[in-house]
Amino acid sequence: MTGELYRRWEEAGRPGHFLAWAFGNNDDAAETIRLLRRETIERPQVFVGTGTCGLASGAADVLAAFSEAAAAGTIDADIHEAGCLGFCRMEPLVEIQLPGGPGVLYGEVTPAEVPAIANTVLAGGRHDAARALLRFDDGPPIDGIDAVADHPFFRPQRRIVLSRVGRFDPDDLSAAIAREDYRGLLEALTAKTPGETVATIEASGLRGRGGGGFPTGTKWKLAAREQSDRKYVVMNADEGDPGAFMDRSVLESDPHAAIEGMALCGYAIGAAEGYIYCRAEYPLAIRRLETAIADAREAGILGENILGTGFSFDIRIKMGAGAFVCGEETALLASIEGKRGMPRPRPPYPAQSGLFGRPTVINNVESMANIGWIVSNGPEAFRAVGTPGSPGTKVFALSGKLERSGLAEVPMGISIGEIVEGIGGGSETGLALKAVQIGGPSGACVPVDLWHTAVDYDELKRIGAMMGSGGLVVMDEGTCMVDVARFFLDFTTKESCGKCTPCREGTRRMRHILEQLTTRWGDPDEGGALARFSGLIELERVARDVQKTALCGLGQTAPNPVLSTLKFFRGEYEAHLYDRRCPAGVCTALREYAIDPEACVGCGRCKKLCPANAIVGSPKKTHYIVEEKCIGCGSCADTCTFDAVTVS
Repeated sequence: MTGELYRRWEEAGRPGHFLAWAFGNNDDAAETIRLLRRETIERPQVFVGTGTCGLASGAADVLAAFSEAAAAGTIDADIHEAGCLGFCRMEPLVEIQLPGGPGVLYGEVTPAEVPAIANTVLAGGRHDAARALLRFDDGPPIDGIDAVADHPFFRPQRRIVLSRVGRFDPDDLSAAIAREDYRGLLEALTAKTPGETVATIEASGLRGRGGGGFPTGTKWKLAAREQSDRKYVVMNADEGDPGAFMDRSVLESDPHAAIEGMALCGYAIGAAEGYIYCRAEYPLAIRRLETAIADAREAGILGENILGTGFSFDIRIKMGAGAFVCGEETALLASIEGKRGMPRPRPPYPAQSGLFGRPTVINNVESMANIGWIVSNGPEAFRAVGTPGSPGTKVFALSGKLERSGLAEVPMGISIGEIVEGIGGGSETGLALKAVQIGGPSGACVPVDLWHTAVDYDELKRIGAMMGSGGLVVMDEGTCMVDVARFFLDFTTKESCGKCTPCREGTRRMRHILEQLTTRWGDPDEGGALARFSGLIELERVARDVQKTALCGLGQTAPNPVLSTLKFFRGEYEAHLYDRRCPAGVCTALREYAIDPEACVGCGRCKKLCPANAIVGSPKKTHYIVEEKCIGCGSCADTCTFDAVTVS
């Protein structure tokens, strides 16, 4: 489905290339673009957010309810799907635009509310100010509804990558072009040489948004200099970090932005082929990518001799099986080649010898989605946002104990606290916030007293953290930091490819120590290592060794959650080790249960339900808990109706 703009071009007799016609100074294209941008509308328009987050919250039923009402003639409106706007906490999201007015966003819409919305808004012609979240224009409130810029979730944001998401159908190429997708590609192919395109990206200062922060322009320049009969562009969409969903949302909501970035990279370095490596767990993203690629081919944006310039470029999708290690670029290349996804030593770097031994540029989705905007608006405009060392913006996936979770794009240089307290709205539980995990399993837990730190590659590195791909998980006082470290170590241990000994054995050893800390009894085969109080010393030593000696970046950063929690929350480790107590009360195996002989009536209910057979006693006689067998599950306390079970 290439859309209304493409249809108008065909009706006009296909004058010139589709992109040149769409962005040219002709009345037919301009009128259609105004309609697609909804600058003027004749009928009410309804857009239902159907990204993965929306669908998980029931958006499909909301969309069906609106569609059925329109089909039955109950409402007179055009019904569309849209991507994810980023305000995931309020899904399902519905935007309604009435003729002569701006779009207005409604949150947490249910199918049962559709008839009321149809009667009061679509038929009545007036928005429900009490129900609406915000409107999409500037200026003073209209009917009491603030503009998007006045909403606390959106106010601190500066959107480049997310500038087009959530307000148009991702499967409509015409709508994507109306919102400026592919303008940068047109300008580069018609007005810039490949070298000038590389120079534009280099001048922008864009650093890789996949976590490492390597200068994108430098990577492109290295690949462009290589002499080869074939070069490749690879987009890394293997987003494996727990709590990260930035790339998935971009691909589901604006797939053409990422495709444009790949095509521009191909033009800049002299590559004719591109691969998108996307995990198979992202079926909606893959489907929308397939549709976008097919439509781009039909419109002549991908394929042979694009715009008559002699430049040819096409894209294939390679689905990954979900191995976390395939997020590492050399392991990713091996997987595309049909081999087991395992890292290899560098050099040579992929820009020299990458996919199938040819020069290859690998960038992640967010990096690629910046490219078209930079080429279209100029490197100076990009550098005007952010900090000198980290220009531009960064997309974060906000999750955890937050009032407003979702996807936020912020200017580099904003503080962690401004993101958590401002955009995220602070704690949703009522408990004080304690830390934020930034960078996923490769990142660090940053305590509240360091939340003044700027979101900047160098500043985060200074405090022992890293940007990572953009997952940001917020924790409150009800979170055990030892358990958090154990969770991430469990993940990286299971996801280790096993190729190098430091990562394969070191992560397992760290996990084992953390499991001893969070359970009641140490391993008797080790002579009670924790009882000798050597656990923390060994934990830190192993973490440092793995950090220094692992083969790839994933192994080298695996100890970060351990080292950061040891540094900032050592008191919690010591409570687990010396007092055998979890201050947050999360590690249930450290709780000590006892039966009060004065209160026990010997009913036997706790004994019957104990999964570890740790309770002994005769009927109508006082029962006892065998401490060595107790696993701390708490079933006895939950079962007892006489309050005879005590917990300490």
